[in-house]
Amino acid sequence: MAACLALLLSGCANVGYYLQSVTGQLEIWSRERAIEDVIADRGTPAALKAGLERVLQIRDFASRELALPDNRSYRRYADLERPFAVWNVFAAPEFSVQPLRWCFLFAGCVSYRGYFAKDEAERFTAGLAEQGYDVYVGGVPAYSTLGYFADPVLNTFIHYPEAELARLVFHELAHQVAYARDDTVFNESFAVAVEIEGMKRWLARSGDEHAKTGFARRQRIRDDFARLIEKHRGRFEALYRTRIAPEAMRGRKAQILGELEQEYRALKQGWGDYPGYDRWFAQKPNNAQLASIAISVSWLRCIERVQRVRVELVDCHTRRLKELAALPKEQRDERLGALGARAAAP
Repeated sequence: MAACLALLLSGCANVGYYLQSVTGQLEIWSRERAIEDVIADRGTPAALKAGLERVLQIRDFASRELALPDNRSYRRYADLERPFAVWNVFAAPEFSVQPLRWCFLFAGCVSYRGYFAKDEAERFTAGLAEQGYDVYVGGVPAYSTLGYFADPVLNTFIHYPEAELARLVFHELAHQVAYARDDTVFNESFAVAVEIEGMKRWLARSGDEHAKTGFARRQRIRDDFARLIEKHRGRFEALYRTRIAPEAMRGRKAQILGELEQEYRALKQGWGDYPGYDRWFAQKPNNAQLASIAISVSWLRCIERVQRVRVELVDCHTRRLKELAALPKEQRDERLGALGARAAAP
């Protein structure tokens, strides 16, 4: 641990940020216990025991059926006594949907900045807002250390319904398989593609028609929401390429945001008034929020195409995507673009 601390801080201009990262990770480690010990503890609530038992089943399935890493991740449990593991900060210029990027020693350059304490995230966000940026803070239940350390099960997601619990574990383990430095869009899209394919196989194994129907409904809602965001993000990109005066630009921006919210309300009726994105809209969407969604959907369909090239080989998708992750970003984008065009063809 001391070696890790020294490595993180060496040559770092932003010592405060790295220090909170190391301190936050050390706190999680200090709270961890083996899942078997938590289950065996007589003081453990029955609901928590049941959830941890499900995690172990999901964990074994992930390695056996999806070729995800068979390591110590998600075999220990920690109660952080807070609702989220970290709070991610996103920021974008007033007239751009391209997010700011921050560069780190291990992860490379990414389109968000994570904090273990909400108040620290909000302080950093306030500074960006004062500089005129659109900002967004989103709490996330889990994160990946990319295989450098064993990631634990956390109280922030252990009580999720089984399908959502499996989805999260598949997603975070995927980050340990293929990771492209400086390419957040590729990394998140890959993890989303793995979670979707993993969920389909998990539900096929269980044979529970109610669970399959629920997953299909939730996935349709997610897809509808992603398409809605992509549509309006494209409208903003077109607007910001114009040369109209700033005040006129702000007025047009507000108009598009209003139309986005109107379309969301119409979609929500078709979802049976599903409220899952109400909090997202309650924060008054801006460029930074739009960017936070676009990160995980831009290349998703192309990556799904790669996964299905030879679906009979369980580890095919991980092998092919490792190759893609190793390419320079320009070549990777070109390859994915070609695959996307093939996937769209009749």
